[in-house]
Amino acid sequence: MEGPTISTPLHVSPPPPPRPRGSQWRQQDSVFVSAATAAADSATSIPHLRQLHAQLLKVGVRDISLPLLSKLLSFSLSSASSSSLHYAVSVFCGVAAPPIPLCNRLLRVLSRSAEPDTALLAYARMREDDVPLDRFSFPPLLKAVARVRPRPAAVGVGRDLHGLAAKLGFDSDPFVQTGLIRAYSTTGLVDDARRMFDHMAHRDLVAWGVMLDGYYQTGCYEEVLSLFGEMQDEVATSFDAIILATVLSACGRMGDLSSGRAVHAYIANAGLEVDDHLRAALIGMYAGCGAMDLARTLYDEAPSRNPVAATALISGYARAGMAPAARAVFETMSERDLVAWTAMVAGYVDCGRPREALALFNEMRARGVRPDGVAVLGAISACAELGAPAAARWVHRLADRGGFLKATPVGNALVAMHAKCGSLTAARRVFDGMPHRNVISWTAMIHGYAMYGDGAAALREFDRMKSAGVEPNEVTFLGLLYACAHAGLVDDGRRVFDAMVAAHGVTAKVEHYGCMVDLLGRAKLLPEAIELIEGMPFEPNVIVWGALLAACRVHGELQLGETAARRILELDPDHDGAYVLLSNIYAGAGRWAAVAEVRKTMKARGLVKERGCSWTEAGGEVHEFATADEAHPRSGEIRAKLGEVVERLEAAGGYVPDTRCVLLDLEEEDDRKRAVLLHSEKLALAFALIGDGDGRRRGGCVRIAKNLRVCEDCHAFMAAFSGVFATEVVLRDRTRFHHFRDGRCSCNGFW
Repeated sequence: MEGPTISTPLHVSPPPPPRPRGSQWRQQDSVFVSAATAAADSATSIPHLRQLHAQLLKVGVRDISLPLLSKLLSFSLSSASSSSLHYAVSVFCGVAAPPIPLCNRLLRVLSRSAEPDTALLAYARMREDDVPLDRFSFPPLLKAVARVRPRPAAVGVGRDLHGLAAKLGFDSDPFVQTGLIRAYSTTGLVDDARRMFDHMAHRDLVAWGVMLDGYYQTGCYEEVLSLFGEMQDEVATSFDAIILATVLSACGRMGDLSSGRAVHAYIANAGLEVDDHLRAALIGMYAGCGAMDLARTLYDEAPSRNPVAATALISGYARAGMAPAARAVFETMSERDLVAWTAMVAGYVDCGRPREALALFNEMRARGVRPDGVAVLGAISACAELGAPAAARWVHRLADRGGFLKATPVGNALVAMHAKCGSLTAARRVFDGMPHRNVISWTAMIHGYAMYGDGAAALREFDRMKSAGVEPNEVTFLGLLYACAHAGLVDDGRRVFDAMVAAHGVTAKVEHYGCMVDLLGRAKLLPEAIELIEGMPFEPNVIVWGALLAACRVHGELQLGETAARRILELDPDHDGAYVLLSNIYAGAGRWAAVAEVRKTMKARGLVKERGCSWTEAGGEVHEFATADEAHPRSGEIRAKLGEVVERLEAAGGYVPDTRCVLLDLEEEDDRKRAVLLHSEKLALAFALIGDGDGRRRGGCVRIAKNLRVCEDCHAFMAAFSGVFATEVVLRDRTRFHHFRDGRCSCNGFW
């Protein structure tokens, strides 16, 4: 069998030229080797031994004695440095027929090192030279397979090792079997891991733990609980903390508070010691299930403030949207490791506070904490939420300098970030340069085109994805249906929806039906949308009714809108979005008494309409504006500049304020006009024109992000501005991008 191909650069000394092998030379070689071996016994450093080795090679001695070889390898393997490990492999590869114990020691050290692929390189050389392996050779090799990145490079090696172990009769050895379970599960072949697990004659706690961890690491949380149930029936001894922590983590991921409580009760009844690791798992489980009071109680009862437990609590508060509580725990930590910083950065992102996330990320770096790939992912997500192109370019350069671009998750996040920041070109460049692309990569690119309303490009990308042999998932189809909805491609949307089940076996979920209702509603095919809702295989939820309500708001369908809003509020009485959309429908129809009644109901229920805000970059900073905002220090200049812009647009005849977009009951037309002219995106635009101190040059581009859907008046305003001022405007609202150029928008008025 051929060995694996591993692309690890090693510098192996070339063999010396052939030389006479008479008795004189043999005697001289023996003298050199004896002297070198004696010198090696007194050597105290790797450089000293390397000098001896170099002298032997220089005089042409090729057959190094085993004691000298062992000494060379022992010194090299005792060092954690990369150069020493590479030197050890270099020495090893230059020796004919090395003894198996020495081979196994080399494999063990390399498999635990920072470069486990060097163990696979040594294995490839052993296979090439027909060096025999024993049963002790396989566990370190399989451990290396489990640790190699990227994962696809290790799959073939793992299967090769399995075949060789079976050929040599070692596949029934429990240590080899456990290694195979770990190797298969970590490379994504969890079903193969389970088959190996089921064939084991004797399964100890380690084997159970590896299989449970394999399910957990691949996101098979239900299987974790199922296997744990089997384990309870088969294993008589108590479970260790590692296994229980894995099960608790799975409960937290699933939000299964009942099962989590049962595991907690087992720990208490069995009298098991709750160490720092297990306490952190319990806190993480309760936090993952939203039981923050229980999580906090466990944290406060801890004899010492363990950073792992604190990090679990921070993550739980963040998921619950409690950013101040998360930050309070973070500030009380005496020692903040990289994981804690990363959790807090991600927490701010999860709570919709990307600016705080980036500020904290920069503080972390300023304090000398070097970010890893996970921390960089948090910064990338923050930039994506901000929609700030300059910040996006900065974090991209940071990821490049850190060597993270080869990691597929980082590449996927960069694709999504650039798309959300208004640069499909940059997103495409990252996508095309990725060494490995998975379904998430292709889906991110499809979603990018969908956000720009380029349904045709999204469909072409889908065809390329299928040609590349990548099978789409349910998220891919959400992106495709979203793209069709925002481009008005009704027939294509219908075909995608039908093919999802028929051709790809993806079951349509409520989100897919919501996309179809949105597609049909935008196209004013409301009867067909209602028919689709009535034919759903499950009860429609707020997503489906919300899509219909949004369509009614766009088309002014008052009666149907009232029905959709009523259905939403039956399911979720505190759904603020339903009240807001219904209020907007009433306002559009001039029914101000009904508007007042809706707002009265919202106030009684303690609901507050989300305030519209927009933001733009200037001078390396992100500036945020609310509707009718006067908080900005340059507010006077901003309003003056906005007045100049409005005058010029009105003089050019390209814009007339649409006071129908005013959702307040104002009697005077001038008041209504002033209200619509002070929308947040208009203020952001005016600031962008003065934000750099000397005005934006003709032919530039203004980039704005908004937290809500852009209204019809602001859409018309931006289109007119782009034509009269010859300046492009890229506006990202809650659902998509609008690219205004030469008086037109990329959405063609369909949004």
